[in-house]
Amino acid sequence: MIETRTGTDRSAGVDYLQLLDQDSHPVDEVFREESPLPPGPTIVPAEQYYSRAFHDLEVEKVWKRVWQMACHEDDIPEVGDYLIYDIAHLSFLVVRHAADEFKAFYNVCLHRGRLLKSHGGKRAREFRCSFHGWAWNTDGGLKEVPCAWDFPTVTPERYGLPAVKVGRWGGFVFINPDPNCEPLESFLGDLSRQFPNLPYERRTKVAHVSKILRCNWKVAQEAFSEAYHVIATHPTILESIGDANTKYDVFGNYSRAMSPNFTPSPHVYGSERPPLEGARMYTRLRHALTGHVYERQPDGTVTVTDARGGVSRFTADAVYLEGPITHADPNMVNWVGGRQLPGTEWLPLAAPPDLPEGGNLRAVMAAPVRENFRRKLGDVMDRVSDAELLDSMYLTVFPNFHPWGTFHRIVYRFRPNGDNPEECIMECMYLEPTPAGQPRGPAAPVHQLGPDDDWVDAPELGMLAKVFNQDVVNMPDVQKGLKAMKNGEVIFGNYGETKPRHFHMLLDQWIAKP
Repeated sequence: MIETRTGTDRSAGVDYLQLLDQDSHPVDEVFREESPLPPGPTIVPAEQYYSRAFHDLEVEKVWKRVWQMACHEDDIPEVGDYLIYDIAHLSFLVVRHAADEFKAFYNVCLHRGRLLKSHGGKRAREFRCSFHGWAWNTDGGLKEVPCAWDFPTVTPERYGLPAVKVGRWGGFVFINPDPNCEPLESFLGDLSRQFPNLPYERRTKVAHVSKILRCNWKVAQEAFSEAYHVIATHPTILESIGDANTKYDVFGNYSRAMSPNFTPSPHVYGSERPPLEGARMYTRLRHALTGHVYERQPDGTVTVTDARGGVSRFTADAVYLEGPITHADPNMVNWVGGRQLPGTEWLPLAAPPDLPEGGNLRAVMAAPVRENFRRKLGDVMDRVSDAELLDSMYLTVFPNFHPWGTFHRIVYRFRPNGDNPEECIMECMYLEPTPAGQPRGPAAPVHQLGPDDDWVDAPELGMLAKVFNQDVVNMPDVQKGLKAMKNGEVIFGNYGETKPRHFHMLLDQWIAKP
């Protein structure tokens, strides 16, 4: 590993603003803006990740009061379409009441407390409880009570479905159970300016995968909020991502990270090696830090070949079998020896492009991406920078909404799995640009994965499924470790963990509210 301490608050190598100065196209000023979080570090009690009492506090102080993304508008495209949005033990009905109007209600029958609906539906004209038949119109008004004579105090004025606030941004529907909440527009602030050339309203949801993870929702969310974990968790991309030189900023209720791609990690900067002969994208790779070659074998094991030619063998779970090297990188072993996407086992690793003298690799890599988008979006692409096309720009809107920008298609959401503080639901959506002048296409349905399913069971995610496997293998062990910690506290770094620090700053503020 290359030493990265330089006497400054950044790692060695080119910094993000320097890369923007080398861009082949104009860079929107929003990406140059500096808005760092004041130095920390931030200390968080470990029990906040497993305590039932703290989970209950989050329900009362956060989920019952904060704006939260409930669904995409296109999940309920026709009048009367509805879905269920669950958060902890709370349940809400979100319905398209009119062509351009959405409403949301507590998903509970006011008679005996049955969930009014157990799953979403199409073109409803009413919401009728399947227990005793009480019914409400889709605007929440009481429609019918069988044997109404027996309930003299039940009147339409008193027994309409309790509504919750509804707001919209970028094609998404947000809800807030707090009747006294601030408007969604002021809560989000200037979020829209982070997507200057492709607003979210012009994107179609083409994939949506949901998976249960055995960890607290904050454990999972924090793992996807910083690039600090790349050096250990994602060794397969170290040669092409400036992880430790990610730029972090905070703006009100949201934070931003921008990790440069097609530039080497500061951890390997200056020690790049020539291409590995016969490298394959998923099954034969060289470790960027150690130089060891990892290769999948027909029997499912993984061999690790060192610089002297010594060969060691490990199971697909990185358990040592034989050879001079007794420890292997479990994330490399997982990538090479774990489940593979269909038809990818022999896929070669793409060779680096030939650059003209003085050529800019990022400009070369961005050019075909720009032309691909041009077919959908037209001449707007002439003002789109290389950074917008290549870099991992990922935002977090408190508490749990993660839209990527600008031309990346990823959106994440993390939430508790029911009332279990030690399980969560992670969702990944892909949103593609909608061609200029055309309406958005139909939204992809949710593909649900269980806790023991592999991410590659969702091949619509492509390579990201393999990346997710590297991420989530850590999380059950984090959850166990948090309960085993002697000092009982988690520490976040000043800068490289800006986004989780910002989240906990806001979380503390919400928890402290009366």
